[in-house]
Parts: sequence; structure tokens; C-alpha cells
Amino acid sequence: MKISASEIKPGSIIEYKNDLWRCLKSQTVKPGKGGAFNQVELKSITKGTKLNERFRSSETIEKASLDEREYRYLYPENENLVFMDSKNFEQTSVSKEIIGDDEKILKENMEVKIEFYEDKPLIVTLPKSADYEILETEAVVKGQTASSSYKPAVIQNDVKIQVPPFINQGDIVSIDCHSREYIKKAN
Repeated sequence: MKISASEIKPGSIIEYKNDLWRCLKSQTVKPGKGGAFNQVELKSITKGTKLNERFRSSETIEKASLDEREYRYLYPENENLVFMDSKNFEQTSVSKEIIGDDEKILKENMEVKIEFYEDKPLIVTLPKSADYEILETEAVVKGQTASSSYKPAVIQNDVKIQVPPFINQGDIVSIDCHSREYIKKAN
């Protein structure tokens, strides 16, 4: 599907120079002389290389058509992670390289979205937040104020986060899956 170059926004996936690229940053520039253009920073999905390009507003770019489906995480298997389609229960293996560091906060039965390009998994998107048990944290030091300081805590797979002083070992907390920041204490 063709789109105007001015429609390229962060997160967009485009086909350009015989490769698939994800837009990391985009800035529309309207100089005093000449036509407007979109300055974009692209990262190759297949190779991992970066590219800075300038597209005139009048140009059209091929937007990659990705097929997005809901999956549940099942288990790791060698260099892959196994997911199950929520609708037809078919299993799909995805390379650990695709999910990267987010693998640490995957947990059994977590619902994710997997985007496919020509039946090849390209992007695994975690939910906005998830609940985790605090495996270890320090005791509260008397005199600390609750509003000003956070203390270190550890959740599954030795992932370190910062939590408020009233959180104790064994508590269940919600964290943001992308920034890995504490959101709230879960019930």
C-alpha cells in the first residue's frame, strides 16, 4: 500500500531499498525556500542497520502490510520461543532475537501480538502492563518518606525494578512491560 512520505511516523514499517524498515524518528521540516520534507531515522528489521533519509512530501513510499495476530506465550525451546494462536491453537516458533531483551519479562500464558510479513514473524509486542510477584526486596528503612524514594526489587528472571517502600517480598505488582516501571500494587 502506497502512502505519502509525510505519513511516515515512528513505529511505521516501510519497504524501501529492497528491505523492511521501522521508523524510529520522524520530523517534518518546512524550510523557507523549497518544498517541505520528512526527515526520518529508519532501522532495518532484517539487518539491524540504521539509515537517515529525507523524503519530499510529494513522494510516495510503500508501506509494508503486516498481518497482526493474538498469541499466548507457552515456553522457550532452544533458540526459539513457542507461542500459541489464541483462535486456532496452532503453535508458532519465534526466534529469541526478534523479541530481544523483552524475553526476560515474558511469562507463561502472557497474551502478545505477533506481526507477520509474508508468514514470517517480524515483531512481538508485549501487553502494556502485567502482574509479577516480588521475589526479593529490601526492608523499609525508618525515616524514609514514602513519596520521595523507591527501593530496588527483583521479579522473575532476575529483572530489577524500583518499587515504593511499602512493597514487600511476595507482593504482586503491576509493571509497565515496555519501561519496566512500577505502576501499582495488584490485589
